[in-house]
Amino acid sequence: MPRKRDGHDRPRSRSSSPDRGRGDGVVGMFRRAAAGYGFVRPLEAAAGDRSSDIHIPVVSALDAVSGDTVRVRISKARDAGRPGLAGEIVEIVKRRTTRFVGSYFEAAGQGWVQVDGTVLPRAISVGDPGAKGVHPKDKVVVEMVRFPTHLRDGEGVVVEVLGKAGDVGVDTQTVIHEFGLPGPFPDEVLDDARVQADRFDESIPAGRRDLTDRVIVTIDPVDARDFDDAISLERVERGHWLLGVHIADVSYFVREGSPLDQEARNRGTSVYLPDRVIPMIPEVVSNNLASLQPGKVRYARTCWIEFSPDGIPVHAAVESTAIKSRRRFTYEEVDVFLGDPDTPAVEMTAEVRALLGRMRDLARILRSRRMGHGALQLEMPEVKIDLDRDGRVSGAHVVENTESHQIIEEFMLAANEAVAEALKAAEAPFLRRIHPAPDPRKLRQLTEFVSELGFEVDSLESRFELQRLLDMARGKPEEHAVHYAVLRSLTRAAYGPQDDGHYALASDCYCHFTSPIRRYPDLTVHRALEAVAGGRRPPADGLVQLGGDCSDLERRAETAERELVKLKLLNFLKSRVGEEMDAVVTGVEPFGLFVQGLALPAEGLVPLDTLPDDAYRYDRASHTLSGRRPGQTFRLGDRVRVAVARVDTDRRELNFRLVGRGRRPKAGIRDRRELPRGKGRGGKGPGKPKRTPKGKPSKRRRGR
Repeated sequence: MPRKRDGHDRPRSRSSSPDRGRGDGVVGMFRRAAAGYGFVRPLEAAAGDRSSDIHIPVVSALDAVSGDTVRVRISKARDAGRPGLAGEIVEIVKRRTTRFVGSYFEAAGQGWVQVDGTVLPRAISVGDPGAKGVHPKDKVVVEMVRFPTHLRDGEGVVVEVLGKAGDVGVDTQTVIHEFGLPGPFPDEVLDDARVQADRFDESIPAGRRDLTDRVIVTIDPVDARDFDDAISLERVERGHWLLGVHIADVSYFVREGSPLDQEARNRGTSVYLPDRVIPMIPEVVSNNLASLQPGKVRYARTCWIEFSPDGIPVHAAVESTAIKSRRRFTYEEVDVFLGDPDTPAVEMTAEVRALLGRMRDLARILRSRRMGHGALQLEMPEVKIDLDRDGRVSGAHVVENTESHQIIEEFMLAANEAVAEALKAAEAPFLRRIHPAPDPRKLRQLTEFVSELGFEVDSLESRFELQRLLDMARGKPEEHAVHYAVLRSLTRAAYGPQDDGHYALASDCYCHFTSPIRRYPDLTVHRALEAVAGGRRPPADGLVQLGGDCSDLERRAETAERELVKLKLLNFLKSRVGEEMDAVVTGVEPFGLFVQGLALPAEGLVPLDTLPDDAYRYDRASHTLSGRRPGQTFRLGDRVRVAVARVDTDRRELNFRLVGRGRRPKAGIRDRRELPRGKGRGGKGPGKPKRTPKGKPSKRRRGR
C-alpha cells in the first residue's frame, strides 16, 4: 500500500479501528526505544511472544509514537547483524493518543515542553511563552499538532496547566491525563442516577424473592465504601451445604442503553489509584442504592450452590432476591474470630457466630479441592505504599492474605464458576474470563531454568508438576526466582466469548459475576442471566469486540495505577539518594538488572556498567547475567542489597547501584516433600495508612 503523505511528509492517521484486511504489510503495535529505533509486535502475536517482533530502524519509523497501531512493510533483507524481521512503517493506522503530559520550559524566546518519560525524547515546541498562563517547571497537557520525526521537531499547543511539578496532587493529575482516565460524570449520567434513587423505596416487588429474614453478612476491608457481595451458608439435608452468594443487582439500576450504562461501558472498570478511586458508576448508585449495606433492604442476584459434605457441587441456581445484611465485618474482625471462635473482642449474635464457623469450614474444604484439581497458587508478596494526608508517600506495608480473605475468595470463585456453567448449559453466549494455557516453548524454558536452580522436575507442561514445583520452592531461598519465572511463563487473563477455560484456576468454564459495581463484564453476565431467566437468548453480536475493549480498559487501569505508584515513589526517593534497601531481581537484560525493593516497592535499574568489573554473558532462557569470576552470576529472583543512585522524575527513571548480595540459592536441591501451602495474593494488610483511598482496592482480586 503506498504511503499517505501530506504537506509535512507524515502519514495521515485513521481514527477507525485497525483493519487488518486492507493494504499490504503487517499491522501491529509500535514501541520506540530511547535511541529512536523501535519494534512492531503484530496484533496476532501471542502475549509475551517476542519472536515475531519487527525491527524498525529510526529512519523508517515515520512519526510513530509508542502505543500507535501501525502498518509495516517487511524488508526483503534482514538487518545486518540483527536476528528476526525488519521493516518500515508505511501508515499510522491509529494513534494511541494525541495528548501528552510534560514539563514546560523556555528557550530562545519560545515555549517548549519536554514530555514525561522517554516516549518523545526531544522537546515539543508550543509557540509563544506564557500561553495559558504557564510558567517554567509547570506540568502541562499538550495537544500534538505535528508529531516529531528523526528529521524535525514536533509541534503542539498547551491545552491545560496542571500545576508546579512536585506540588501535591500534580502527580495524580499527570497520570490521569496521560492515560486518558475518565473525569467527572456527565450531567445526563448523574441525572439518570438521581432518577434511579428517586424510584427506589426498599419495597420488594413481585418476582423478587424475599430473603430479608436470612442470616447474611458482608466481609470487606475496613475502609470499604460499597459492598457488592454478601454470604449466607446453611447445613441442609444429608449434611449438605447450601451456599448463598448474594451479589448487588446493579443491572436493576443500570439499564442497558441508558446514560448510566453507556458511561459504564466507556469506563469498563473502576480505577484504583493510590490516593483515590475513579468509579465506573456514580457513587449514588455504587455506594448507596446498589451497595449491600447492613440493616437495609437491597436488591441482589443470588447464586445458590449446594455442595456435598466433602465440597462437591451438586446443584446451582440463580435468582433475583432482596436481602438485608445482618452484620458488616472487616477482614481484621473475622481474623480475630478465626483465631478464637469464642472471642468476646468482636461483638456478634450467636447465629452470626455460627455462620462464620460454617464459612470457615466450607472454605477450607473448597480450597483443598481446588488445589487438588491443579489450581496454581503463586507467592508474589505485594507491598502497598502508605500516603500521608497530602497524598505523599510516608512508607509502605506488606499486604497479607489471611484466612478471612481466602474464605471470601473461595466463595467468589465458586459463584463465578457456577454462573459460567449455568450459562454454558443454557447455550447462552456470554463474556467469559479466559486464561489460555502457557506456550509449551515457554514451559520448556521454565523447566530448564528451575533445573539449573537445582529442582528435580518432570515436564512443566503438566499443571500438577507446575503446582508441585511451586510447593517445593515455597519457603526456600529460591522461592522468588521460581515464582517470578512461573509468572513470566503464563499468559495474561482476558475477557472474551471463547470457550478457552481458565488455566491458573484449573477451570474449564469461568466468568466474572461477583463485582458488577466495578467491572463492566460482570454487569453483562448479570444481563445474560436475566435474559435466560426470561426465556430469551442473550445477543452474541459484539461480544468479541466488547471483550477486547474491556480487556484493554482493564490493562489501562492497571498500568495507570503502577505508573502513579512509580511516580510517587520517585518523588519520595529523590531526596534519599544513597539510601540502601534490600531488593529482589525482577528482570535480567543485556544492559543490566531490574530490581524491586522488598520493603518499599520501588523498581529501578542496576546498569551493567555499574556491576562488579567482569565480562558478563546474558542468557535469556535462564534469565541470567554471568561473569567469569566466581559468584558473579545474577539471576531472576536473586536477593540483593542496593542503594539509590539516580532519580529522574521527568524521565521516570530510577537507577540503583549494587552494594551487596543476598542469600544465594543452594544448588543440588532434590527435595520432593510437600511443603505447607502459603497464603495467596489479595486482600488488605493489617497496617492502615494515614490516608486511605475511597472504595476497596483489595477486592479487585476477588474471583480472579
